[in-house]
Amino acid sequence: MITKRIIPCLDVKDGRVVKGVNFQGLGDVASPVELAKHYSESGADELVFYDITASAEGRTIFTDILRETARNVFIPLTVGGGINTVDDFDRVLKCGADKVSVNSGAIRNPALIGEAAKRYGDQCVVLSADVKRVDGVFRVFARGGRENTGMEAIEWIRRCVGEGAGEVVVNSIDTDGVRGGFDLEMLAAVCEAVNVPVIASGGAGKIEDFITLFQTLPKVDAGLAASIFHFGEVEIGELKKAMAANGIPSRL
Repeated sequence: MITKRIIPCLDVKDGRVVKGVNFQGLGDVASPVELAKHYSESGADELVFYDITASAEGRTIFTDILRETARNVFIPLTVGGGINTVDDFDRVLKCGADKVSVNSGAIRNPALIGEAAKRYGDQCVVLSADVKRVDGVFRVFARGGRENTGMEAIEWIRRCVGEGAGEVVVNSIDTDGVRGGFDLEMLAAVCEAVNVPVIASGGAGKIEDFITLFQTLPKVDAGLAASIFHFGEVEIGELKKAMAANGIPSRL
């Protein structure tokens, strides 16, 4: 059986890890370098590094902090934020990233995913989709959740996977930071639509939320979370022991 991955997420703003609720009210947490090192040593399967204001501020990612983070991490590192061109993919990969996450850049230029996949391979291209319900419809949001694109999310995700995205991170804005559990309805719809790994993001509040996620939606490959790991409310080792006790395969 394929093991389920546990992925801490570093949302980085002005060189510091931050966390908010529903993508708003960001508060300072820690140094990304120190936090990345901690997760690399404590059993995380992968790590995600998002420069969360790069797109909104129209700039490129903080390469110095990224390089330092990558030097301290010995697990796969996915990096996103301000990825608008194939050159941005190249720059981030040269800083030490293993995979590159694209969101707003693909919305502006849907051909970007195909171009990057041809150059670096599907496995390197991660679609990050920020999704929120608007009048009962899943809609794609851009610029760090600030802008409703009006696009229907499931069709957009299906299209991007068709272009060459090898993995999809589904960020539920509705459940982000709320800690009431993952957005199972949204994730089920995405799993039904694509045949690439799907990573659940937004809503984890306790160990049981991960158990429920993987038992309810076996097609979900990974659970991603931020604040519950950052603040020590859930230890990755304990989470994986609980997963094993519930018959959920993981890398212990």
